[in-house]
Amino acid sequence: MLDIRGERTVGPVTDRIRTVADDSPAPMGRVDMRADDLIHVTGRDGSAEELSPINGVALVVVDLRSGDWLDVSAIAIESLPCVVVARTSATTSEAEAALAAYCDVVLGDPVSGGPGFTGASAASAADGIRAVFADEAQVDELFATILANPLAAASLALLLRSQSGRTIEEGLVAESTTYSLLQSGPEFARWLSSRPTRAPRVQQGPSVRIERDDDVLRLTISRPQVHNAFDRSVRDGLTEGLELALADPSIRRVVLSGDGPSFSSGGDLDEFGSFADPVSSHLTRLTRSPARLVARFNALRTRVEVHLHGACMGAGIELPAFATHIVADPDSRLALPELRYGLIPGAGGTVSVTRRIGRHRSAYLGLSGRTIDAATALRWGLVDRIEPRP
Repeated sequence: MLDIRGERTVGPVTDRIRTVADDSPAPMGRVDMRADDLIHVTGRDGSAEELSPINGVALVVVDLRSGDWLDVSAIAIESLPCVVVARTSATTSEAEAALAAYCDVVLGDPVSGGPGFTGASAASAADGIRAVFADEAQVDELFATILANPLAAASLALLLRSQSGRTIEEGLVAESTTYSLLQSGPEFARWLSSRPTRAPRVQQGPSVRIERDDDVLRLTISRPQVHNAFDRSVRDGLTEGLELALADPSIRRVVLSGDGPSFSSGGDLDEFGSFADPVSSHLTRLTRSPARLVARFNALRTRVEVHLHGACMGAGIELPAFATHIVADPDSRLALPELRYGLIPGAGGTVSVTRRIGRHRSAYLGLSGRTIDAATALRWGLVDRIEPRP
């Protein structure tokens, strides 16, 4: 771990980062600093290029609990090319919340009632900050995940910082561009090379059933033998059904569900890296995007309703998050695990999930890969109702 705590009289903060990093045997590290150090580094020229995975820094942890700082006007974290985590107190002050808003993930001391995901303080909620209250074991887990794939982690942080200012269409393009970039990167290549080659699975029947019930169109993902993993056939089946719904004005509602033990385990890993090149993959995501079609239907008609159960991983929550109403079985488990593959969410999650639970909690899910239960998802607003599956 890199630690730059100390008196500024020994030289500029960034000089000390470089010196310690050069002496460190680890290729990647974490920098812990006070809030005034962060303000000094980012306010000096707005860049602080030393705080980057390229220079051995994957993670900056800034402790806002000292209270010995005032100036947040000079902060310039938006372009800082690494993950920035803020540590706050259980009762977040207005000053803490103001600076925490610039950071990617906000971690707070556990509040009364026990550790874990307990919500945000009144001050942080008022400022749009969605803190994740975590014990030290959860914090260490987050750090380890970031350090395992620092390039993808930094890319996710940079993308999420800018998504709130984009339309859905613009956000999907930005996400797909970043995802495609990472597909040609070393972290994804490393994961891909570790994957065993498996024979193609044989699909019995359609991957998506399309059924009409009066003014309701029901789309059911039906690859139960692989927990409804999203592959090309699922993408194409959902696209076909959603295009039908958009073309027929008598269809007022779309209901999406899944067969078998899970709604969806996410993207089919056997197809990862199977496109000829990242550019073709990028253009395919943009031209055949179920996420875009769900968003368009919601804008024109009554609603898209999704019923979740079992594993809802990656695309299995990214696509549902665009819906107007999500019903989750109590056994639902939700996660964004793409970082472990050297990637980021690529099925619309940086747009849809962020719109539901905010940038900070979205970043926490994406950077940690942590699985949350239905009760937590309801409390955060990632689902709208918990109801046992019929």
